[in-house]
Amino acid sequence: MGKHMHHRRQDGLSAPQKRDSRGLQATAFAPKALLLSMASAMLMYAPVLYAQPADDEAKAAVRKASTTKAQPSGEANLAEVVVEAGQSSTYPGGHVSKNSRIGFLGNKTAMETPFNTVSYTDKFVEDSQARNITDVIAATDPSVFTNGAIGGWSENYYIRGFQSDTNDMSMNGLFGIAPYYRTPPAMFSRIEVLKGPSALLNGMPPSGSVAGTVNLVSKRAGDEPLLRISPTYMSDSQWGGTIDASRRFGQDKQFGIRVNGVYQDGSGPVRQQDLKTQLGSIGMDWRGHRARVSADVYMANDRVDGVVRGINLGKIKDVPAPPNPKTLVNPDWSYVSNKDRGAMMRAEYDFNDNITAYAAFGRSKTKYEYNGATSSELLDNKGTINTMIGQLAFDVDKKSADVGLKGQFNTGPVAHQWVMNTTYYKHDEHDYGVRRVAGADWITNMYHPKWGKTVPFNKPPISVSTLELTSYGAADIMSFLDERLQLTLGLRYQEVKSDMFSPGYKTLMTHYKKHALTLGTALLFKANDHISLYGNYIQGLTKGDSAPITAANYPKVFAPYKTKQAELGIKFDYDKLSQTISLFTIKKPSSYTDLVTNMFTSGGQQRNRGIEWSFIASPIENVRLMGGASYIKPELTRLAKRDNEGNMATGVAKVQGKLGAEWDIRAAAGVVTLSANATAVSKQYLNQENTLSVGGHTVYDVGARYNAKVSGHPFTVRAEVKNLTNKAYWGMPRLSNLSLGAPRTFYVSGSYDF
Repeated sequence: MGKHMHHRRQDGLSAPQKRDSRGLQATAFAPKALLLSMASAMLMYAPVLYAQPADDEAKAAVRKASTTKAQPSGEANLAEVVVEAGQSSTYPGGHVSKNSRIGFLGNKTAMETPFNTVSYTDKFVEDSQARNITDVIAATDPSVFTNGAIGGWSENYYIRGFQSDTNDMSMNGLFGIAPYYRTPPAMFSRIEVLKGPSALLNGMPPSGSVAGTVNLVSKRAGDEPLLRISPTYMSDSQWGGTIDASRRFGQDKQFGIRVNGVYQDGSGPVRQQDLKTQLGSIGMDWRGHRARVSADVYMANDRVDGVVRGINLGKIKDVPAPPNPKTLVNPDWSYVSNKDRGAMMRAEYDFNDNITAYAAFGRSKTKYEYNGATSSELLDNKGTINTMIGQLAFDVDKKSADVGLKGQFNTGPVAHQWVMNTTYYKHDEHDYGVRRVAGADWITNMYHPKWGKTVPFNKPPISVSTLELTSYGAADIMSFLDERLQLTLGLRYQEVKSDMFSPGYKTLMTHYKKHALTLGTALLFKANDHISLYGNYIQGLTKGDSAPITAANYPKVFAPYKTKQAELGIKFDYDKLSQTISLFTIKKPSSYTDLVTNMFTSGGQQRNRGIEWSFIASPIENVRLMGGASYIKPELTRLAKRDNEGNMATGVAKVQGKLGAEWDIRAAAGVVTLSANATAVSKQYLNQENTLSVGGHTVYDVGARYNAKVSGHPFTVRAEVKNLTNKAYWGMPRLSNLSLGAPRTFYVSGSYDF
């Protein structure tokens, strides 16, 4: 009954390369017009696909003979990468990196990866003035859906139509180390999204998210000293700032340290809502001839006064019109507080050019408190709501580790890159509080809410729970045809153990101990230096359910559920155009009690089929585009209530289109960049019967920034308006039917490098 049940250098295979080897190079709805405009924009590139430079062979000739030195970081390092002269590690604009960590397979370029990935840089975080991870990954990616609310108890996003849990983010490859419910992105150099299940690559995530993994890569000190101060402002009156400082030491700059800090506090764009964020982090690294070591320590405090929970429709048969988007439809005295502390260390050692060992360990602690609505139910069509109050808290202590070996060898014409690892995760959690405070219900109107006095916080102990995850994985990447054809095969054995006790460990309430074997296979064919075709079959894992005491087969316990994905895709990467098109099917099991036999079964299923298109482009000089479109059919294929089979799953937009644009204009002593972003979303169903839905919407953002040098030092000022038209729309949050999207919001920030 804990936490939000009421809400509820590992570089893998890319490191060791011989000094003399080539290595691995490095349906109709209102916003349809947006999708059509994006498709039209891409027509500008038709000639590019055919008019290839005549000097491709010459390009290959200028490939550097020597490899680059390993760059230490807490994430996957590229120990040795073959680089072409003038090649950039990012796509046009510098907002997206060409490299991503693919679980224990390590760092790979997008064209070498048989999965759909995207890796956002810290420059994108700064230029978009992102306040959390959702702001980053949902801005232009059509595969990621968010309800758009601000000030919720947790970040909220879906990947490929399945809800993802913030606790399943990894930090430098380790689960359980990043902040629990909301994460400031300031201390990360890359924010990576791997779409689809990934049990083989990462092991089972703690909360069982199956349609995508977000990995956060810590910042490391560059060779040049840095001291950057950035004041920030968000409407209506939230002020603050960030600091980013780094330096390297030693004759060969072996040791580096980087410090990041964030402080933001004040009233947000929603009336009677205050938002406060504090972050302090230190990242250290040391790089030697054969060894690399990195460490990270951070503290993060996040508090929302006037927290958003959303409302439920109850027995109302019609979805009401949304109120003014600045309205707080939950108690103004409510609050949610997260206090996170974390630390981790990673080390690698090259035994020789062909074998590397690595190990990582981390630990984090979270203290959480929530005092506010657990349910707000709509009573009539005039907006009357009855709000029930709950008070919950938990303390959780998480430990995580990853140990492995990786290497390479040849068998005749076939090159092998292999990896073996074991992962371990454990948390101990103490839950407190009451789900519904007697006598605290409050009736008001959501269009003109009036709230009573604060309900005193009370948190009696509820339970103690533990979760332990242990896995053993192995994979081999076999390369054929001069590395143009790559076949990846892998297996992972996963053990899951959890227990729940009454307060003080006096009584064992539930016990779970099961295991599962998951596999994965992927094929990549590089047609040439610019086109890669790929396919994969991979599984995800979620802890199996236990039959309730009311079921005929109580106490049946199911093994971990296997979510299965099959995907086909093609990637294009030209100088000024990169795009990925992928088709996928994901089948996720679920459980229910049969209405006829009263038997509890794991035979439920949701099947998501979809197609995604994403691109990064620079059609003309000084103009950049980024975005795409997706279509997902989230079908309920097996249910206890047979009449609902074939209906669409709740909370998922079938169609999304996103487009971000930037235009650089030389002005005075610097450059002005004008920016705009549009997000178009189709309707979302609110119930399995598909009789209730919220309409689609389109949100526009506009902004500008000015870059120059002042006294020889880089200076930037940024301004942005999000939801320019102050569009009022409903989205579906995790544990209720309706939540208001954020209103028009102004952002201003500046930065100066001393």
